[in-house]
Amino acid sequence: MKTKLGLLYGGKSAEHKVSLQTAMAVIKALDLEKFEIYPIYINIEGQWIKGPQLNEPVENVAALEFSMENQVSPVSLAPALFQAEQEGATPLDVIFPLLHGPNGEDGTVQGLLELLNLPYVGNGVLASAAGMDKVIMKNVFAQAGLAQVNYVSFIKSEWEKAEDAAYSKVEVEIGYPCFVKPANLGSSVGISKCGNRAELAAAFGEAFQFDRKVIIEEGVVAREIEMAVLGNDEPECSVAGEIVPKKDFYDYKAKYEDGDTALIIPTEITVDESREIKEMAIQAFKALDCSGLVRADFFLTKDGRALINEVNTMPGFTPFSMFPLLWKHTGLEYPQLIERLVELAIERHAVKQQIKYTF
Repeated sequence: MKTKLGLLYGGKSAEHKVSLQTAMAVIKALDLEKFEIYPIYINIEGQWIKGPQLNEPVENVAALEFSMENQVSPVSLAPALFQAEQEGATPLDVIFPLLHGPNGEDGTVQGLLELLNLPYVGNGVLASAAGMDKVIMKNVFAQAGLAQVNYVSFIKSEWEKAEDAAYSKVEVEIGYPCFVKPANLGSSVGISKCGNRAELAAAFGEAFQFDRKVIIEEGVVAREIEMAVLGNDEPECSVAGEIVPKKDFYDYKAKYEDGDTALIIPTEITVDESREIKEMAIQAFKALDCSGLVRADFFLTKDGRALINEVNTMPGFTPFSMFPLLWKHTGLEYPQLIERLVELAIERHAVKQQIKYTF
């Protein structure tokens, strides 16, 4: 019997286009002998639109951008997920959220799926929310004793009331160079590298366009090492990969537009460095109570010191993204990786069904 797989993509987020690319890649890789594919598109306005069952791969993202006029039948918001039940059909077996950024990767959609008691791929509410907010994530890592760079954070109202005080705090506690980032976005959206106060002020203004909270991190001279983690209670790590930006840092354009970066997989690190990074990746995975998948990003200094930068609870997921490539070089091809994630989702859901809610 085929698995009825709902693909949830798009989203009301600055990473909407990234999500569309991910959805197209997953659809092309799915084995139609094993899966029935049901697309559920969230447009940029936040409307949920259930498309027709897909019986063949799509050739471009435009084919996945359904409108309210051409959806299967009228639905509003969440009912798109259980519309099959309303029509008397078998409900979906599992949902694969292919959403990046706020309103998708941050625990909001995961909470909805929990309330609907639907199996879904990836991290739960807690891990998704904590992993999306870089400030909360780094606070959890600090509590777990994981080594990381120095950081400070501000909310927009604090900055507006005392801009100079904010800049002074950064200069005293972090120094230059530093990186200013929206706290709740990925894909390097809104990130700036700063070498002086003028650049810092401009970076604050840029980052606050995308979030009400920003984080400022110490700049370090280090290699950028990434590790893919897969599993539930007993996670496993891939080989290590390395990002070598040709620009000053790995920004959105380098990631998604001009390919101006090199990915080295596997990268050359010592046995001890590999062991330490794997241990830290699993420690971070467990500290956030993750499940399914995580890409853990590290800095590796010249003296061999590993610092965790962040984890991404829904990493880039096209065949050319770092997470799938890391697993490919570890021996797990893209289609098999997708199937394994679906298996993990079903396994985790089955375990949760054993929990008692009465006593």
